[in-house]
Amino acid sequence: MTPETGETCRADVWLWRARFFKTRGLAAGFIEEGRVRLTRAEGRACDREARLDKPSRTVRPGDALVFAVGGRLVAVRIESCGERRGPASEARTLYSDLDAPSPDAKAPDSVAESGG
Repeated sequence: MTPETGETCRADVWLWRARFFKTRGLAAGFIEEGRVRLTRAEGRACDREARLDKPSRTVRPGDALVFAVGGRLVAVRIESCGERRGPASEARTLYSDLDAPSPDAKAPDSVAESGG
Protein backbone atom coordinates (compact mmCIF):
# COMPACT_ATOMS: atom_id res chain seq x y z
CA MET A 1 0.00 0.00 0.00
CA THR A 2 1.17 3.49 -0.68
CA PRO A 3 1.95 5.40 2.48
CA GLU A 4 0.25 8.58 1.25
CA THR A 5 -3.18 7.23 0.37
CA GLY A 6 -3.20 3.49 0.92
CA GLU A 7 -5.08 3.28 -2.37
CA THR A 8 -4.85 -0.10 -4.12
CA CYS A 9 -7.12 -2.16 -6.33
CA ARG A 10 -7.13 -5.37 -8.34
CA ALA A 11 -5.39 -5.21 -11.71
CA ASP A 12 -8.43 -6.49 -13.63
CA VAL A 13 -10.72 -3.99 -11.92
CA TRP A 14 -8.36 -1.11 -12.73
CA LEU A 15 -8.07 -2.06 -16.42
CA TRP A 16 -11.87 -2.25 -16.59
CA ARG A 17 -12.41 1.08 -14.78
CA ALA A 18 -9.85 2.77 -17.03
CA ARG A 19 -11.89 1.48 -20.00
CA PHE A 20 -9.16 -0.55 -21.66
CA PHE A 21 -11.56 -3.54 -21.61
CA LYS A 22 -15.32 -3.71 -22.01
CA THR A 23 -15.81 -6.28 -19.26
CA ARG A 24 -13.91 -7.23 -16.16
CA GLY A 25 -13.84 -10.82 -17.38
CA LEU A 26 -12.00 -9.80 -20.55
CA ALA A 27 -9.46 -7.90 -18.45
CA ALA A 28 -8.99 -10.91 -16.17
CA GLY A 29 -8.47 -13.26 -19.12
CA PHE A 30 -5.93 -10.89 -20.64
CA ILE A 31 -3.95 -10.85 -17.38
CA GLU A 32 -4.14 -14.63 -16.95
CA GLU A 33 -2.58 -15.03 -20.39
CA GLY A 34 0.44 -13.08 -19.09
CA ARG A 35 -0.03 -10.19 -21.49
CA VAL A 36 0.40 -7.36 -18.96
CA ARG A 37 3.71 -6.14 -17.49
CA LEU A 38 3.80 -4.23 -14.23
CA THR A 39 6.62 -1.98 -13.10
CA ARG A 40 6.20 -1.35 -9.39
CA ALA A 41 7.39 2.07 -8.26
CA GLU A 42 9.54 1.24 -5.24
CA GLY A 43 10.88 4.75 -4.69
CA ARG A 44 14.44 3.53 -5.22
CA ALA A 45 16.78 3.76 -8.18
CA CYS A 46 15.67 0.40 -9.58
CA ASP A 47 11.99 -0.40 -9.90
CA ARG A 48 10.65 -3.97 -9.92
CA GLU A 49 9.22 -5.27 -13.18
CA ALA A 50 7.09 -8.38 -13.44
CA ARG A 51 4.52 -10.02 -15.68
CA LEU A 52 1.11 -10.08 -14.01
CA ASP A 53 -0.10 -13.66 -13.64
CA LYS A 54 -3.30 -13.26 -11.63
CA PRO A 55 -6.16 -10.76 -12.02
CA SER A 56 -6.23 -10.38 -8.23
CA ARG A 57 -2.74 -8.81 -8.10
CA THR A 58 -2.95 -5.30 -6.74
CA VAL A 59 -1.89 -2.13 -8.48
CA ARG A 60 -1.45 1.30 -6.95
CA PRO A 61 -0.79 4.86 -8.04
CA GLY A 62 2.75 5.24 -9.38
CA ASP A 63 2.84 1.76 -10.94
CA ALA A 64 3.35 1.46 -14.70
CA LEU A 65 1.56 -1.04 -16.93
CA VAL A 66 2.58 -2.08 -20.44
CA PHE A 67 0.38 -4.23 -22.68
CA ALA A 68 -0.71 -4.58 -26.29
CA VAL A 69 -4.39 -4.20 -27.06
CA GLY A 70 -6.18 -3.50 -30.31
CA GLY A 71 -2.97 -3.78 -32.32
CA ARG A 72 -1.17 -1.04 -30.38
CA LEU A 73 1.27 -1.00 -27.50
CA VAL A 74 -0.07 0.81 -24.43
CA ALA A 75 2.22 2.13 -21.69
CA VAL A 76 0.52 3.97 -18.82
CA ARG A 77 1.30 5.14 -15.31
CA ILE A 78 -1.49 4.67 -12.80
CA GLU A 79 -2.54 8.00 -11.27
CA SER A 80 -5.56 6.80 -9.28
CA CYS A 81 -7.49 3.61 -8.64
CA GLY A 82 -10.87 5.24 -9.07
CA GLU A 83 -14.15 4.56 -7.33
CA ARG A 84 -16.21 3.23 -10.22
CA ARG A 85 -16.30 2.64 -13.97
CA GLY A 86 -17.39 6.07 -15.07
CA PRO A 87 -17.53 7.87 -18.40
CA ALA A 88 -14.48 8.03 -20.66
CA SER A 89 -13.56 11.51 -19.41
CA GLU A 90 -13.39 10.17 -15.85
CA ALA A 91 -11.48 7.05 -16.94
CA ARG A 92 -8.75 9.18 -18.56
CA THR A 93 -7.97 10.73 -15.18
CA LEU A 94 -6.97 7.31 -13.80
CA TYR A 95 -3.75 7.14 -15.84
CA SER A 96 -1.14 9.13 -17.72
CA ASP A 97 0.15 7.95 -21.07
CA LEU A 98 3.88 7.23 -20.92
CA ASP A 99 4.28 7.36 -24.71
CA ALA A 100 2.65 10.75 -25.14
CA PRO A 101 5.02 13.61 -25.99
CA SER A 102 5.41 16.23 -23.31
CA PRO A 103 3.35 19.40 -23.87
CA ASP A 104 6.49 21.55 -24.30
CA ALA A 105 8.14 19.15 -26.78
CA LYS A 106 8.45 20.53 -30.30
CA ALA A 107 6.71 18.73 -33.12
CA PRO A 108 9.10 17.40 -35.76
CA ASP A 109 9.50 19.61 -38.80
CA SER A 110 7.47 18.45 -41.73
CA VAL A 111 9.47 17.24 -44.67
CA ALA A 112 8.53 18.88 -47.94
CA GLU A 113 7.84 16.47 -50.73
CA SER A 114 9.83 17.10 -53.85
CA GLY A 115 7.82 17.28 -57.02
CA GLY A 116 8.70 14.57 -59.46
